[in-house]
Amino acid sequence: MGVVTYNYESTSPLAPARLFKAFSLEADKVWPKAAPQAVKSVEVEANPGPGSIVKINFAEGLPFQYMKHQIGGHDDKNLSYSYSLIEGGPLGDKLEKISYDNKFEAAAGGGSLCKSSMKFYTVGDYVITEDEIKAQIKGSEGVYKAVEAYLLANPDACN
Repeated sequence: MGVVTYNYESTSPLAPARLFKAFSLEADKVWPKAAPQAVKSVEVEANPGPGSIVKINFAEGLPFQYMKHQIGGHDDKNLSYSYSLIEGGPLGDKLEKISYDNKFEAAAGGGSLCKSSMKFYTVGDYVITEDEIKAQIKGSEGVYKAVEAYLLANPDACN
């Protein structure tokens, strides 16, 4: 097994606290509303706290039916959260899991900066390519931008 780390940043005109809430604390409510073309439903096992499993069911016609995340934790004060993709989605037989650490910070000119660190845990001697990593990011960006658009259109959501 190998581990490949990839860091990624994205900006948003929204406040960091709203994005943090939409992606960590209220994802089960927000994602299906914001991205119904991609996310059919989000099921949370008990409270969305450390160790809990979150199952994301995808809309018909997408390459994957579902994926499961295991929550690592979230820090309300620092607007950060972590989780691992442990089943389904893009894992296949080449990836054991993908771990994510995300933090939302205030951007210098307003809005926010999302800093993400991803760790890809490969199976056997498989080596993940940068193109494969970028494809993973592109898929995630679709939901990210849909949630961002939803929050812009619904100023009372996730306050």
